[in-house]
Amino acid sequence: MNIIYLCQYFVPEPAAPAARVAELSRAWVKAGHQVTVLTGMPNHPSGIVQEKYRGRLVARECLDGITVLRNWLYATPNHGFVKKTLNHLSFMLSAVLLGLPRLGPADVLIVSSPSFFSVFSALFISWLRRIPFVFEVRDLWPAVFADLGVVTNPLLIKFLEFWEMFLYRRAARVVTVTESFRYVLIERGLQAQKVVTISNGANVDFFHPGERDNAVRSEHGLSDRFVASYLGAHGISHAVETVLRAADILRDRKDITFMLAGEGAMKTRLLALKETMGLENVLMLPAQPKERMPDFYRASDVCLVSLRDVPLFKAFVPSKMFEIMACGVPIVGAVRGEASEILTRSGSARLVAPESAEELARAIEWMQAHPHERARMAASGREFVSAHYDRGTLAGQYMQVLVGTTK
Repeated sequence: MNIIYLCQYFVPEPAAPAARVAELSRAWVKAGHQVTVLTGMPNHPSGIVQEKYRGRLVARECLDGITVLRNWLYATPNHGFVKKTLNHLSFMLSAVLLGLPRLGPADVLIVSSPSFFSVFSALFISWLRRIPFVFEVRDLWPAVFADLGVVTNPLLIKFLEFWEMFLYRRAARVVTVTESFRYVLIERGLQAQKVVTISNGANVDFFHPGERDNAVRSEHGLSDRFVASYLGAHGISHAVETVLRAADILRDRKDITFMLAGEGAMKTRLLALKETMGLENVLMLPAQPKERMPDFYRASDVCLVSLRDVPLFKAFVPSKMFEIMACGVPIVGAVRGEASEILTRSGSARLVAPESAEELARAIEWMQAHPHERARMAASGREFVSAHYDRGTLAGQYMQVLVGTTK
């Protein structure tokens, strides 16, 4: 099968959409299919286009057998609603004006949100090429912006919701990354047989258990510390400020260090909060390249997974959960809904209420005091992900959906 995968984000960008597209595409190429990824110039999350791609309108690469067609976009840091909207709109246009003329024949087109606007590009390309398109839903837009208070104008919300449903209905199939997303879309009127869930997962050959006392610990002077890590996006959704408040509660525990690595809309504010609070037990690092993430996970005694305590977030499942479990590291999960249900089934986590610094701090202390339980959780998480969330297995399930779409 010849597949076009349209997604604004792609490796080497350290983003969950980029990882999903790359790992699924690699699996399909390995199985004998042809995949072309239509994407932007890598700049997320800093907003600075990587040096190799600066000053270029287009670029063409081959990555592990995947044809990658990159296009210019308006690059901006991952914060500020107006600038991010311009960023998404620019990719919507460049995907058509710069990307479409370079695309070869295809049997099906997948478009992955975010962003919402690129689905319009997919709709136009699929119409012009007379091929079906699959709408891959990673976020519920605009509902997430409304719940977080980013968009408050009710007329604008209704306008966006109208176009959201229009695009769902035009897609040949809708693929969600959580079961909860699927239920929401069915409740909103989509036919149940049209919507299928292919969850996120982990490449268990790349993310696997390894040495705790590795280069990450030696580089940052962590050899004798119990390390509680938050590794990932520092956005408005992730309640990372709660991690800092937990660190404040545990500031007298000189044997515990909090390691935070990532970028996002809240990063500048979080750095300022750390300084204001005088948190010497917190190490804050920039986003790390994908190839270093396994070592960062393994260097952690426990990893923290958190979301804001917003009703809609019961439908969300942070993709980092699967990578952490695959690396054999226990989790403290400050989440509700589907994410908490998965962590409970995995046996790999201790759960606390979202946005409760006190509960988070107490759970970290409990983890530090119970090494045998940590070891049990680590083994259980690795076994669970290997059995249920291996990216290669999920790619095979996704391919069955694509084959059914083209019949």
